[in-house]
Amino acid sequence: MAKSKKGRRWLVFSAIGLVLAGLVLLAILRKREVVIAVQTEKVERRNVNEVVPANGKIQPVMQVEISPEVSGEIIELPVKEGQHVKKGDLLLKIKPDFYQAAVNQAEAGYRAALASQTTAEAQLRKAAADLKRDQELLKSKLVSDSDFDAIKAAYDVAAAQLDNAVHQVESAKANVDSANESLAKTTIVSPLDGTISKLNSRLGERVLGTVQNVGTDIMTIADLNEMEARVDLGEDDVVLIAPGQKARLEVDAYKDRKFTGLVTEIANSSNDSGTSAQASQSSTTQEATKFQVRIRVQEKEAFRPGMSVTAEIETRYRTNVLTVPIACVTSRLPKEKKSDSKAGATNDPPPASASASNAPAKASTNAPASDKKSKEPPKAINVVFVVENDRVKMVPVKIGISDDNYWEITDGLKDGVEVVSGSYKAINRELEDGKKIHKAPPTGESAKGKEQ
Repeated sequence: MAKSKKGRRWLVFSAIGLVLAGLVLLAILRKREVVIAVQTEKVERRNVNEVVPANGKIQPVMQVEISPEVSGEIIELPVKEGQHVKKGDLLLKIKPDFYQAAVNQAEAGYRAALASQTTAEAQLRKAAADLKRDQELLKSKLVSDSDFDAIKAAYDVAAAQLDNAVHQVESAKANVDSANESLAKTTIVSPLDGTISKLNSRLGERVLGTVQNVGTDIMTIADLNEMEARVDLGEDDVVLIAPGQKARLEVDAYKDRKFTGLVTEIANSSNDSGTSAQASQSSTTQEATKFQVRIRVQEKEAFRPGMSVTAEIETRYRTNVLTVPIACVTSRLPKEKKSDSKAGATNDPPPASASASNAPAKASTNAPASDKKSKEPPKAINVVFVVENDRVKMVPVKIGISDDNYWEITDGLKDGVEVVSGSYKAINRELEDGKKIHKAPPTGESAKGKEQ
C-alpha cells in the first residue's frame, strides 16, 4: 500500500515537472526573435537615364497612295510591285475615249459661244447706229418720243445680249479647260522618286475616281531611303516626350542589331479621335488611350514597311545623383503620432499588410490639412530599410527618375549608406522598423544580376 502511494506521488510530481518544463520552453520560444535574411547594397552616385518603352511599326517618312481622279479602265500599267520609279515616270493610263469626246463637245460649245458673241456684237453696233440717228431726228422733231423710246430699248436689249454672249463664251471656255483637265488625269505619273511598295490593281481593271467617290487605291509609292518608327504611347508617358529626344530602336527582323533614332513628331490627338462616341467608349474601357509618336531612324538599312519595332525613348537624364536599386524602394503607411490619443495612434510600425507594393508611391501626405482631410485614410509613402548593425531602420525617401535598374533619391539618404536590396519578400512583407537581420548571399535572379 505504501509503495503504491509513493508511486502515485512520483507520477504526479513528474507530470507537474513536465508541464512546468513545457511552459518554460514555450516562454523561451516566444521570446526568441525572428532573424530575417537579407541582401544589402550601398547608396552610390550614378548617372540615371530615364526611358519610355513603346511598340510600333517601321514606315517610310514619305509615302503616297495613288488613287485616280477619274474613273475608267486601266489600259497601261508599265510598273510592278518593288520597282523603283523616278518623279514623272508613267505609272498607269486610263482609257481616254470618253474624256476625249467630252473635250470635243466642250470645244464645239465654245466655238458656238464665240459665234453668238460675234452676232451679239453686230446687233449692238446696229442698235447703237439707230439710236444715234434717232437722237438727231428727235432734236429736229422728226421722230416721236415713243419711237425714240423703242429705239433706245432695242439698244439696251442688244447690249444685254452681248453681255450674256460674253458670259457664255467664258462658261464654254471653262468647260473646255475642265474637259482637258479630266482627259489629262487619265495619265498618272509618279509624284516622287521612290519604290512601288504596294500594287493593288491589274491591267484591264476598272477603277473609280475620287471626284465623287472613294477612289480605288491602285498603288503605294514610298521613299525607302528615309524610314521612321511609328509607335504608340499612353497618355501618362506622352507628356514626357519632346521633338529631338533620342531613342534606341530594336527591329524584330534584325535581332542582333540596335538602331538609333530622333523623335520628330508627336500626335496632338489620340489614335481613337474622330471615332463615334460609342466606339470611343468601347475602346476606352478595353485599353488605355494611345498617342502616335514618330521617330526618324538614323541608320540606312533595307527596312520594309510594316516591320515590328520596339523603341526606348530617352526622356530625362541625371548626372552624378544618389541612387539605390529599384528593389530597395517600397511603400508603407506613415507612422501615426503619439499625440493623436483620440485615434489610439502609437509609434509602432504598420503591419506587413500595410505594404502597398514594390511600386513606389509618387506622393505622400504626413499630416492632415483640415478636419475633413483628417478623416481620410493616410497615403502610402516611399521608404527604404537602412542597415544599422544587425537591425534595420525604415527611412522615408523622395524619389526622382529611374532607369531599368536604379531609382534616383532626391531626399532621405546620404552617400555610402547601406540599404537592404533583397529579397523581394523581405522588403515588401517581412521587414519593419527595428527588425533583426542577417546578411545572406543573393539567390536566384538576384544572384544572377549581381554576377552580371
